[in-house]
Amino acid sequence: MRPVSVAEIAAGIGGVTHDPGDLVVGPDVCIDSRAVTPGALFVALPGENVDGHRFVQAALDAGAAAALVNHVPDGVDASRCIVVDAGADGLGVREAFGRVARHVIDALPGLRTVALTGSQGKTSTKDLLATVLGDAGATVAPEGSHNNEIGVPLTAVSCDEDTRYLVAEMGARGRGHIAYLCGIVPPSVAVVLNVGVAHLGEFGSREAIAQAKGEIVEALDADGWAVLNGTDPYTLGMAPRTRGRIAWFSGAGRPTEPADVIVWADDVHAGDLDRHSFTLVVERGDHVERFPVELQVSGRHQVGNAAAAAAAAVVLGVDPAAVAASLTAATSRSRWRMEITRRADGLVVCNDAYNANPDSMLAACHSLAAIGRAEQREHPGSRTIAVLGDMLELGDASAAEHRAIGRAVAALGIDELIAVGEFADDIVAGVSETDGGSPVSTHRAADTQEARKLAKQVASGHDVVLVKASRSMALEAVADELLGVDDSRSGV
Repeated sequence: MRPVSVAEIAAGIGGVTHDPGDLVVGPDVCIDSRAVTPGALFVALPGENVDGHRFVQAALDAGAAAALVNHVPDGVDASRCIVVDAGADGLGVREAFGRVARHVIDALPGLRTVALTGSQGKTSTKDLLATVLGDAGATVAPEGSHNNEIGVPLTAVSCDEDTRYLVAEMGARGRGHIAYLCGIVPPSVAVVLNVGVAHLGEFGSREAIAQAKGEIVEALDADGWAVLNGTDPYTLGMAPRTRGRIAWFSGAGRPTEPADVIVWADDVHAGDLDRHSFTLVVERGDHVERFPVELQVSGRHQVGNAAAAAAAAVVLGVDPAAVAASLTAATSRSRWRMEITRRADGLVVCNDAYNANPDSMLAACHSLAAIGRAEQREHPGSRTIAVLGDMLELGDASAAEHRAIGRAVAALGIDELIAVGEFADDIVAGVSETDGGSPVSTHRAADTQEARKLAKQVASGHDVVLVKASRSMALEAVADELLGVDDSRSGV
């Protein structure tokens, strides 16, 4: 953010100061006292185990100019604190942090903001869009998957007078969550990728998920754009909920509903390591343009993500030819999303371990099968090996969804399965329920440590290994074990 006086921030967010004089904070805002930079504003967030107020003095000693607090800790200079009401739930600092971010956004009238949500593909699409917009102008986008009430403001406060575009990824764990995040970053463009079954255990139904995610298009004004998946029935149903203009996108054929802008992928072909090429079609009224794209990221699902990113960029005014060129050059900016590394002996490791839900798990298995087929043509005898762990937050559907993944593993002809965690038995049971497909050799691992040992025993030569599970499983450790490194990175 631009350097700003403590008094201005306090006035902007309804905080109280104690004679700060002309004290200025910025350009950084930090939530970790160990990462404080000179002049930073330290936000003393409450936590389940650690309260940031314990580290206010350490942050000030490290160079922070001031701290955002709900009380002045003992021994701390009150003139260097912005005090906000703790609130009934004790989350006053967290809410005030959101108001700080909104204050930053409101001071940048030329900023164009993109809010993006969906049950799967948010981070991959955000990364593609950040590359496209970054080529067109100064762009701020979150690192990794900062998509909650802390991550969104932490990203927003990085904007300054030079920032042209802000991309905000938004997740939802209940009704009102996305509406709250849009109150921090009001969108110029709202993108909804899809409505799947991720977080089904929290919402209860896909209809409830759609209702929550649709809050993002309700936040648009009449000049805004709703960029919606034209092939997802739940996303199609969001169009009447917005005042904004509509742009459809699709990675699987032209959407049939009319709109001001339609962006879709035609003539899609799979290439090396399941990287796809296609023709990007941009329709604006009677004007139709076509541009070649060759993606550097793996998986058929990335075609739809690229179409979504393209549609968002086009409605922001980026030239479609430049959009296609940027998509062709784009690589993954976030770790553990289909990172593909070839070991010296030829083993291919697909590290997609950041997170998982039924849709993304199925997409990753399809990529494994596609990469495996290509590898088998070059190296007969190579095998496909899926190391799959628990998909969490599915509620009563958990067992059934894990069995469905097992059936997909068998139907896709994957050779080896290492199932990890609480639902390992369900994944293996699903394999046995399928009549078609090649016989799958199955293994069970109680935890990630055991999965590491099994993967090292099973995988060799030019085999292709997929590693995927929900975040808490930390299954990237299996990829690290296979690659013999502490931090695996894409090497292909």
